[in-house]
Amino acid sequence: MSRLIVISNRVSVPKAAGAAGAQGGLAVALNSALREHRGIWFGWSGQETEEFTGHLDMQRNNGVTTATIDLEPQDIDEYYNGYANRTLWPLFHYRIDLTEYDRNFGEGYERVNARFADSVLPLIEPDDLVWVHDYHLLPLGSMLRQKGVKNRIGLFLHTPWPPARLLVSLPFHERLVSSMLEYDVIGFQTAEWLGSFLHYVDKEMGLDVNEDGSIDYNGRRIVARAFPIGVDYKEFVEGGQSEEAKDAYDHLKASVRGRKVLIGVDRLDYSKGLGERFESFNRFLADNPDQAANVVLLQIAPPSRGDVASYQQIREDLERKTGHINGAHADVAFVPIRYVNRGYPRRQLAGFYRAADIGLVTPLRDGMNLVAKEYVAAQDAEDPGVLILSQFAGAALQLTDALQVNPHSIEHVSETIKRALEMPVAERRRRHEKLLASVRDEDVVHWRDEFVKTLFGKQDVEAGETAA
Repeated sequence: MSRLIVISNRVSVPKAAGAAGAQGGLAVALNSALREHRGIWFGWSGQETEEFTGHLDMQRNNGVTTATIDLEPQDIDEYYNGYANRTLWPLFHYRIDLTEYDRNFGEGYERVNARFADSVLPLIEPDDLVWVHDYHLLPLGSMLRQKGVKNRIGLFLHTPWPPARLLVSLPFHERLVSSMLEYDVIGFQTAEWLGSFLHYVDKEMGLDVNEDGSIDYNGRRIVARAFPIGVDYKEFVEGGQSEEAKDAYDHLKASVRGRKVLIGVDRLDYSKGLGERFESFNRFLADNPDQAANVVLLQIAPPSRGDVASYQQIREDLERKTGHINGAHADVAFVPIRYVNRGYPRRQLAGFYRAADIGLVTPLRDGMNLVAKEYVAAQDAEDPGVLILSQFAGAALQLTDALQVNPHSIEHVSETIKRALEMPVAERRRRHEKLLASVRDEDVVHWRDEFVKTLFGKQDVEAGETAA
């Protein structure tokens, strides 16, 4: 069996189950995949070095081999804080008003991608499958090709892909997309993001897009397809039955003293719609004074990208909104919003999810959103909570039995909170059963197998044939 070489911006070194803080969806998904494919996870360590040497720090923890490099401060500033998070991230989330175009950012992005290519090259053996992840490394496949790598290389994008009319605002957008066409497989979270990519390739580059979504380019056929990511369902459910989860459940239940709980768990990011969420909850409290003292919103929001000004601003805005709402609706023994700027281990989160009557997942734009799926997996089937889900999250296409909302509409979200709190148990069970089937059947293993099968499946196909 071919090894799997996973390449991403950051590498999460696995630890004992439940021992680490909250992990992102990419870390949870890939650890599971790598254990079964005796693979290597390569990327940036998150550490700085005065001078880049390309030195690899190799480790093996909990069945996963990792290889990391350190980056220079200029690399981090231009590639990560700059092009990745001040140019591509806002643009890909439709926030062209926050998108910054700086030539130094672009140069740093290409320089670090070239450093990734140089550093990972010695690790790649002839039969390996190479799986590159996310917007940080879009041109990496092209750079590996330039160095003679003939392996099958796939790219999976965890973010949305913007409409062509937004993407063309990016300087050198065609060069960026052309570099992506050196991959053999390009994966997207949803059919919507895939459709936006294919529309660009067709209208802006004039390339042939076949009925199966494959693209003919320079004598090659590239497969572009949607692969919706899932959670590690089995592991998450087992973790939810642990003592840590039970203690978290009991602690939250005891602290709210019989009140209904709404929960949000999001990185501190403007794409998550946290400001709009708080305003919607404030509207609910104002419109339903008879229920205001009986409902608590627990918002867990670990900070991220603190060196980027827009992230500093969202934190300040949320702190101000929290103070305003709590000041207007609290009394000496109760505050309606518990706003927590820290992460929690996944087992504790499972307990919190199970204790919550409503999962409030309302991003303004999201590639997928695994919190929605984790919330569903954590529920008691006999007395499940209600998932309120943004129609602009990728997960909305799968989780159609959630109460879907327009997060920009304060009134709509407020009214949906009321509906969720009043929903009869029979309807909650019926919705949860269908949601759980999707989460269970389209889990991370399904996602991994579908992508790797597609990446591997063309290996024996003669040139020019259509992939299965």
